[in-house]
Amino acid sequence: MASGTSEVRAPRRAGPAWRYFGDIRNFLISPQLLLLQVAHPVVGAGVQQHSDFRAEPWQRLWRTVSSLGTVVYGGQAAATAEAERLIGVHSAMKGTDDRGRRYHALNPAAYHWVHATLVRGGHDGHRIFGKGLSETETEAYYQEMRDVGRVWGLKDHHLPPDWAAFCAYYDAMVRDTLELNRSVLDVLDELGRPQKPPVRWIPALLWRPFAAVAAHYALLVTIGTLPPVLRERLGLTWTGKQERALRRFVRLVRVLIALVPPPLRIAGTLAIAYWNTHKPGTDPRARRPLGAAA
Repeated sequence: MASGTSEVRAPRRAGPAWRYFGDIRNFLISPQLLLLQVAHPVVGAGVQQHSDFRAEPWQRLWRTVSSLGTVVYGGQAAATAEAERLIGVHSAMKGTDDRGRRYHALNPAAYHWVHATLVRGGHDGHRIFGKGLSETETEAYYQEMRDVGRVWGLKDHHLPPDWAAFCAYYDAMVRDTLELNRSVLDVLDELGRPQKPPVRWIPALLWRPFAAVAAHYALLVTIGTLPPVLRERLGLTWTGKQERALRRFVRLVRVLIALVPPPLRIAGTLAIAYWNTHKPGTDPRARRPLGAAA
């Protein structure tokens, strides 16, 4: 994939994507984004046949977060290099799915859908767990996330021109394209029975009760924030009791987030991006400040 004629420009320091994308609230709906992604036929088949998601979920999560942090926060050089790496990794992911349909991971429609879920996630995390973004903030955020799409190699005609057009595209994809497949079931199973992280300092005895609570709320948020039409298609029930529990959880998160200064809400993502671009083994001559233009 090659980008279109518009300038390929990674997000800059303190811009809309910088302020909103890596907010800690967005991590709460990240399982929902993964579910939306694998519900796409191409993405689901690629994950099923080529991913180590089930064997190494935590390692896979770390690689994904590191990659996204680099593209959004790493600056022009780091973002471009990471996007090229991703294209190389996905170029060999192709095959035939369970229904006999041929697929390729770099199918632009599928690649754009993954990008679209991330765009929407950065918006919905603030809407659900905060005051939400204004129309002006939303449009500015979307335009800078279009830049992220170009960095990834998407062409201009793949990217809706404004937020309204994006929402129409998103709704149509949910309505007409997403489906129940084996990868969707795998994600739901992993959310319901999360594996212990591969670190010695978390004893299994402590992990089990924590995992039970984490699984409850992960499924509550994931299922509760899905578009209702997709929730029904996937055969997921949603009761009034669950809705009330989700609302209580949302209120709690909003109270806690209000206690965190805005700069600290993206501090974790910045730390990951900094580590990924400055860790031992990286070329010191290639290191740049986060968000650098070159």
